[in-house]
This record gives sequence, structure tokens and C-alpha cells, in this order.
Amino acid sequence: MAEKFSPSPTYKRPMQSRLASSKPTYLLALAAALSMGSAVALGLTRFSYGILLPVMREDLQWSYLVAGFVNTANAVGYLIGALVTPIFLRRFDPSRVLIAAAGASVVSMACTGLTTATTVIMLLRATAGVSSALAFISGGILAARLANSRPRSAGLFLGIYYGGTGFGIALAAVILPGVFAGAQASAHGWTWGWWVLSACCAVALWVLLWPARHLRQPETQTRAAHAANPDTAPVWRGFAWAIAAYFMFGVGNIGYMTFVIALLGRNNVAQDIISIFYGLLGCAAMAAPRIWSPLLDRFKGGQPLAILNLLLGMATILPAVTSAPFLVLLSGAMFGGIFLSVVASTTALVRHNLAPSQWPAGITAFTAVFAAGQIIGPSVVGWIGDGPGGLPGGFVFSAISLWIAAALACLQRPLGRPPD
Repeated sequence: MAEKFSPSPTYKRPMQSRLASSKPTYLLALAAALSMGSAVALGLTRFSYGILLPVMREDLQWSYLVAGFVNTANAVGYLIGALVTPIFLRRFDPSRVLIAAAGASVVSMACTGLTTATTVIMLLRATAGVSSALAFISGGILAARLANSRPRSAGLFLGIYYGGTGFGIALAAVILPGVFAGAQASAHGWTWGWWVLSACCAVALWVLLWPARHLRQPETQTRAAHAANPDTAPVWRGFAWAIAAYFMFGVGNIGYMTFVIALLGRNNVAQDIISIFYGLLGCAAMAAPRIWSPLLDRFKGGQPLAILNLLLGMATILPAVTSAPFLVLLSGAMFGGIFLSVVASTTALVRHNLAPSQWPAGITAFTAVFAAGQIIGPSVVGWIGDGPGGLPGGFVFSAISLWIAAALACLQRPLGRPPD
């Protein structure tokens, strides 16, 4: 069946056969363009809040607990989005869901810059969380399709997609300080940050149109695949240890991403070091696919999830125990170079152990528990930060959560059920 908007006979061939016969450079370009989906879903829409937080908190007189609740609202929306994504994917191809969700992110980000009411900001962040989950899951399914066309390079393609989050973080780190400096004379100058990020999301959406078009399959085929596998219970049973580990990863990593800039400022780390820190974190995330793709390709059980969480806990605890510039930058480089590969490891686990028709159920299950963990993480770290333990105590809590995740992931074994 020909794709609806194919302008040339070349694209009348089935998607997988087209991908299998394409040149590696073309597939890498597709992966790079598709990575703008994760750049929008996580890098710009979610994690950039960590850069905006110190300025917003000072201007709006928020406690750390309130600041954490704002990110918790975003995580609640992310959980809701993860839970409703299967409903959309039963009806529409992931490519359409990705484009619609990225468009919704553009609107919600722009609207966040139009208010200073904390309750409204929380509602808008929750809305952005819903669109983030829809975009992230649907983009992950498209990345898995692309990876399946070159099994030997699957880890690299998945890593490139998730590495787009690092691009979004690095872009925000480069742009936002200049925006804040230029808006100093304006009341609530941080609002300009949200508008600029919204514009960046709009550009990324334009780039996404190309891979979404080329990775789309007929929606009758999408609905037939879901009808053939209506039962998602085997996904939850088979991946029980990995899902539990990923929940703890959600608890542990979000405290770092939410409060690390605030912690560095509290420890009197120089502003130029903080800017370098966040830019380094984002750049390391973009470089991570080359580092960790062999690990994701080699193991079919929970080993990558365990190793990466163990290292991530080490990176998380560094800012809690030292403000030495070298170790602070090392923490940022380690965290950036690892945390998105944890996400990629769950998609690799799904791809290794489930049939393609079950990928949406598998990726959705992991995304849902990740979102549930992220609901808990910011509030607990913020609550600890307001108490005698301060933010360093919150980071110790995050590191311990990540090490628990590593221990749980060690128990996950391959399902012994190869993809069809």
C-alpha cells in the first residue's frame, strides 16, 4: 500500500525494505533528525526547567518544596501521557502522534511565559508533561523501527535518538544565560526564557517532519499489530525487575536534573563554571551513543541498566560532597554521558526480547514507571532541601535511589523470546 503523501514511486515500497536498502549515512541522518523528538520531549520541554528554576525561584519567592512540586506536576502529566499513549497508538501511527505532541509542546512552553501564577505554571507544566510522554514514546518506537533495519548498529541508532535530549539541554545552556542577561531590565525576565525555548521547539518540530514521513507505516498495519497483541501483562511480568529498577532510576535522576544548578549556586560555584557544567552535560549526552552502544548491543538482560545506574549514582553524589570545579564538571560530564543511555537501555531491552508488535507496550510500560518515579523524586529532594540536610542531603537520597536501581537491574534476565 502506498504511503499517502509519497511524491515518488521510490516511497511506495514497504518502509522496512526501504530502510534495509538505504545507505548507512542516510539512516544516520534519519536518526539525527529523529533525535529532535527527544530534544523537544525531554531536553527543551522538561530538563531545561533546571536552568530556569533558580531565576524563577528567586523572582517568585518559591521554597525548594514548591519548586519541586512544579516539577512533580510535570511528572504527573508525564505519567498521564504515558498511560494514554497506547490509546493513540492503537489508532494512529507513532509518526503522527510524535508530530502532534511536539506541536502541543510548542504551545504549552509559550503559554508558560505568559503567567506568574504558580498554580497556572503547575498546570501548564503538567500539560507539557503529557505532550512530552506522547512525543518521547512515539519517537522511541520510530527509533526502534530504524534500529531494526540495521541490527548490528541498533544500539547506535537508539543512542542517537535519545542523545537528542543532550542537544536540547546543551542548546538551553547556551541560549538561556544570554536571554536572562538581556531581560534583566524586564519584569519577570525569565518569561523570555520560555518563549525562546518554545521557538527552539518549533524549529525542532520542522526538522521532525522529515523522519516522521519516512518512518511512517500504513495505519491499518498499526491497528492490526495492536489487535494481534492486546495483552500487555506479559510485558510487566517478564520485565518486572527491570521495571522496578527503572522506577528507582526515575526517583533518583530527576532530583539531580531539577536542583543541580540551585545546589551549585548555593555552594558559590562561579557562574561561568555553572554554564560550562550544563553545556558539558548536554554535550556528553550527545557523545554517549558511541560510548555505550556496544554495551546495549551485547547484552539482552538487565546488565546495561545495572552498570549505568551504578555509575550514575557516583556522578550524582559528587556535587553533594564537593564544590571543587574539576569534580563538579566531572559530575556533569558523567551524568550527561550516562543518564540518557539508561533510557536507551530499556528500549534496547524491549527490542531484544519482544516482537516489534509489542514494542509500544514495552516502551510504554517503562515510560509509565519512570514517570511515577519522577513524581516522587523532586518533592522528596525539595523537602530534604528545605530541612537540616539541605540540598546535599537530597542528592545523597538520589544517589542511593540509583544504586538500588542498579541492584534491582542485576536480577533481570533475558526473556528467551526472540523478536519476530
